[in-house]
Amino acid sequence: MRVLIVEDQADTADALRSGLSDHGFETEMAHTCQTALERYADVDAVLLDVGLPDGNGMDVCRTIRASSNVPIIMVSGRDDEFDRVLGLRMGADDYVVKPCGLRELIARIEAVVRRAVGGWARLGGGSRVVGPLTIDLKQRRAFMDGVEIVFTRKEFDLLVLLTGEPGKVFDREAIMRHVWGHPSVGDTRTLGVHMVSLRRKLGAPELIQTVRGVGFRFVL
Repeated sequence: MRVLIVEDQADTADALRSGLSDHGFETEMAHTCQTALERYADVDAVLLDVGLPDGNGMDVCRTIRASSNVPIIMVSGRDDEFDRVLGLRMGADDYVVKPCGLRELIARIEAVVRRAVGGWARLGGGSRVVGPLTIDLKQRRAFMDGVEIVFTRKEFDLLVLLTGEPGKVFDREAIMRHVWGHPSVGDTRTLGVHMVSLRRKLGAPELIQTVRGVGFRFVL
């Protein structure tokens, strides 16, 4: 299982990485809001600190939740009820107050991943299965009925986003922001070209539906 640790305190981040690694987890690190938003797409869970040097973890949580159902655990030194409630309302699946024992934290990670509902199976090593499609998130490889399909980086990122929540309609600006890092600002030709190529390579264009005037969704 791959976990993104979003924590700006180096000693705390190193301790979390070491502890999780000792228990068989793979870890990705982020120390700022910006880096967290760039790296959450390919992980199975996010440990998100509230206090970050370039912003608030609550805002990061809300932004992630707008386009992904990846499990999020807020990790904070703030034990006030208002902060816990706010974190959960922003979309967090759990809220942990520091200091927290490693065993408890691991149990909470496993619990939120078990509860995650997205229409696809999570496998060890950061993989997902969506119908006939298997996606290896760690190695960035995809297989349709066991046959590997080679995608460009952006095509793969599109596939990961859409299959993260089968059936959900992703609007064009959200897709552009997630995959290209900025909204389309009215020009969606780039997205259209990539979507045509993605459908063609899948060999099953019906898996990705166009929702007129809104965006796209992956269907099983």
